[in-house]
Amino acid sequence: MIIDTQGLAKRYGRTDALVDLTMRVEPGEVFGFLGPNGAGKTTAVKLLLGLARPSGGGGSVLDAPLGDRVARRRVGYLPELFRYQPWLRAREVLELHARLAGGLDRSPAALDPILDEVGLLDRAADAVGGFSKGMQQRLGLGVALLGSPALVILDEPTSALDPVGRADVRAIIRRARDAGTTVFLNSHLLTEVERVCDRVAIVDRGRVLASGRLDDLLGEGSVRIRASDLPNDARAGLARFGRLAPTDDDGWLSIAGVQPDAIPDVVAAIVAAGGRVHAVDPGRATLEDRYFELITGRAEATGETPG
Repeated sequence: MIIDTQGLAKRYGRTDALVDLTMRVEPGEVFGFLGPNGAGKTTAVKLLLGLARPSGGGGSVLDAPLGDRVARRRVGYLPELFRYQPWLRAREVLELHARLAGGLDRSPAALDPILDEVGLLDRAADAVGGFSKGMQQRLGLGVALLGSPALVILDEPTSALDPVGRADVRAIIRRARDAGTTVFLNSHLLTEVERVCDRVAIVDRGRVLASGRLDDLLGEGSVRIRASDLPNDARAGLARFGRLAPTDDDGWLSIAGVQPDAIPDVVAAIVAAGGRVHAVDPGRATLEDRYFELITGRAEATGETPG
C-alpha cells in the first residue's frame, strides 16, 4: 500500500486542522485529494511527509510509519509555495536538490532526462530568475521527480498557472503515472482533478466525505433535451427512462439515470408524443456537482457554513 491512514488527526491549540482522516492510495494511480481551502489538505500532506506530528490516529507511507526517513527518500514532493534562488541555473537547481537528498546521481546524464521530461532541457543553463511561473512550476516538478520516486506528492501544482501551463503539468503527471510512479495530487481545482485523477477523496473540515474511482463517485448518466410542443401529459411517460426534473425556462428537459444507449429511445418517445427536439446534451454529473452536493450536505447536517 502506498498510503494508508486510519483516523489521522491534527490539532493546533483549540483548532482541529484534521479529524479522523482515513484513506488508502493504491500503487500506480493518480489520487486526487480534493477540498476547499482550509479543509485540512496541506495539514494532511505535512503529516504524510513527517513534517508535522499527528495528534491522533496513525498511518503509513510506502508501508513504513509516517515520517520514516528511509521511506521518505523514496518520496518526491512539490510544495504549494516554493522559491528557488534566482541566480541558480535550472540544472544547478536539480544538482542542489540531488545533493541534499544524498546518494543521487548529479551528472548531466542523470539530470538532463528530467529536464527534458519537464520541457526545460533547452533552458538548462538559464538562471531561474528569468523563468515564468509555468516554467518554475515545471522545474519544481522536475525536482519532485529526482531519483525516480515511488510516490510523488504535489500540493496545488497547477495553482496560478494559465491553461497552457496546466495542460503541461497534467501531461507530466500522466507520464509519471505511466512510468509506475504513484501521484498524490492535493488540489481545490475541480476540473484539473477530474481530468487527470484515477481516484479521488473529497475532504472537508479534515474529514473524508467520499472516496473512490471517479466513475463510481459521479455515478449514473443523464441527458438534457431541449424540446417544444411536448404535451404536458406526455412528460409523465418519460419517467420510465429515469428521474425527470422540471422543465426550465428554455424548454430543457433533464433526465437523470439514463444510460447512453437509451438516449435515442428518449428522443423517439418525445417525437412520437408530438414534441419537437432541438438539441440533445448527454452527460453525467460533474465532479463539481458531486463536490457541492457533499460539501453542502455536510454543512446542512452540521449547521456549518459550506467550505
